[in-house]
Amino acid sequence: MAASTSVSVAGFKGSLGKSSFNGGEDYAMWAAKSAPNVVRIGKPVRAQPMMKNVNEGKGVFAPLVVVTRQIVGKKRFNQLRGKAIALHSQVINEFCKAIGADGKQRQGLIRLAKKNGEKLGFLA
Repeated sequence: MAASTSVSVAGFKGSLGKSSFNGGEDYAMWAAKSAPNVVRIGKPVRAQPMMKNVNEGKGVFAPLVVVTRQIVGKKRFNQLRGKAIALHSQVINEFCKAIGADGKQRQGLIRLAKKNGEKLGFLA
């Protein structure tokens, strides 16, 4: 036994008048016409990445690094740190040239140096 439902659509935009939908083709055509053509979904909200050292405040040299940053100021400290990192990278590059290491090995050594610097507290 199929139930029949009558729906009045007189108040809709582009009024269809009084119609009776039995759930057949008429309803499918009406639903397709009334559905929006474009559905806009906003961009998902993503948290800003944290540029934070996981070993911050840990390591043998961390207290020295923190005190030095407080004495010379954050801006000057970051300039000095950048120069030290650049010099260290140059030393690694020269070492790789001397032993004949390729670019992949050189990048591995630079990553290793960064990890060691974090563990020792130089990046605190």
